[in-house]
Amino acid sequence: MRIRQAVAAGAAMAALALAQGGVVHAETQPSIIAVPDTRSAASPLEDRIAALLRELAGPGTRFGLVVATMDGQEIVSIAPDERFIPASNTKIFTTAAAFAHLGDPMVPDAATGASVRLERGSGPPTVVLAGHGDARLSGKADCTQDCLSTLADAVAAEARVVGDIIGDDTAFPDERWGGGWSWNNLQARYGTATSALTIDDNMLQITVRPGDHAGAAALVEAPDYWTVENRATTIGSGSSNIMYERLPGSDMVRIYGTITMGSEETLGLGLTDPAHYAAWQLRRMLVSRGVRVRGDVRTRHRPSSLADVVGAQVQQVPEPEPLAKLTPGPLIQDLTVTSKVSQNLHTELLLRRLGSIRGTGSAAQGLAVVTAMLDEAKVPRWAYDFADGSGMSSYNRVAPRHVVTFLRWAAQQPWGAAWRQTLPVGGVDGTLASRFRETPLQGKVFAKTGSLNATNALSGYFTTASGQTLVFSSYANDVPSEAPSATAAVDAVLLEIAAQS
Repeated sequence: MRIRQAVAAGAAMAALALAQGGVVHAETQPSIIAVPDTRSAASPLEDRIAALLRELAGPGTRFGLVVATMDGQEIVSIAPDERFIPASNTKIFTTAAAFAHLGDPMVPDAATGASVRLERGSGPPTVVLAGHGDARLSGKADCTQDCLSTLADAVAAEARVVGDIIGDDTAFPDERWGGGWSWNNLQARYGTATSALTIDDNMLQITVRPGDHAGAAALVEAPDYWTVENRATTIGSGSSNIMYERLPGSDMVRIYGTITMGSEETLGLGLTDPAHYAAWQLRRMLVSRGVRVRGDVRTRHRPSSLADVVGAQVQQVPEPEPLAKLTPGPLIQDLTVTSKVSQNLHTELLLRRLGSIRGTGSAAQGLAVVTAMLDEAKVPRWAYDFADGSGMSSYNRVAPRHVVTFLRWAAQQPWGAAWRQTLPVGGVDGTLASRFRETPLQGKVFAKTGSLNATNALSGYFTTASGQTLVFSSYANDVPSEAPSATAAVDAVLLEIAAQS
């Protein structure tokens, strides 16, 4: 009989791990309890699947795979209790907790909308743009819903001269990135900072076009929020290769590489201080409406405190009555986009909203809500560790067997069917649109993808040739840089299992 290891972790250990970025020191580790594995010896199908993974993925990649029936009978079990980096599979747990705890997702998401108010003193009034966790505020010219321009109109109708413009994101602590995020990812849109005052996905867009002849400097179009150093050149033929670099905290962006005649490249760069950028956008809108701005663009942040880590409740100071407040659409719209396209920022905002239910809105308190949900699902504490809500952290770990445990539990919840509908569908949409297309599993896989630094993940549900619904969790970690596609290998084995089950 095979033996798996279970670690009994208490609440104090969980708090310590969160406070130290998810790391538990060896001298404080709890005792190990041996628990017998319920599976019998490997089946012929399992042997065939393991061999197929080795053949298709080559040496070096570490795989974990569990496929089970909805009542828990395991069909394939490869390294089921080893712990793997889950990448964006982490979103499974955050979005499920949102369905379970953030109210009816079908009604307007009124509590999170951005607001604007005027603070009056001896001089021109100060304009305060306050965020409350809305992920969809837009400053774009073609905006039709949840628009910053609506708040600008309200200010312009009330005051023709104003002082400072303040971006206020104090609804959440100032925790812009998760522990274990790679510094080189922070410059990209998928690594942008998290803020209670979010606008346009906290992304600054830069467009690169070719010059009028080969060898000419490329043409760069960007908002004047940052300084852009353009070193890109035009080529007459071949593939464009435009790259960018912005060091953490820097206001200088360097664009370099080549762009082909007749082409165009759009870059999305992550912001360091989204609240400042939102206030800067509002200032531009006010000026365009004829409002004189005599002050500066400033921010109000709430520094992190011990209460954010240990879970102590703090008394919330009521916010002054706003001049105007936006009402975003139903949360289900955002939850669907978040899962389908694997939107990191929106997931991090969900985590902080979970942390606001009874606490300060910190990531640690959001993770405490996720942990309580996993306790309810009977997932053992040793089987996971999370340092963020989106999966960008390299500190996160999960065991495939217990991801399956959670997926089976989630399917039985009142919100389970609606949550499953937000997952990408194989060969149809989201991050699975190009996978399983024109195969027997097209339209029959409902699963969350994950990709991060030599990691590929896929977990969810699929329907077999016999019409049976199976639940699965698969991870490929330590994928060598020159190895064949681990994703293709996983897809192939799922097709094999679907055909045989």
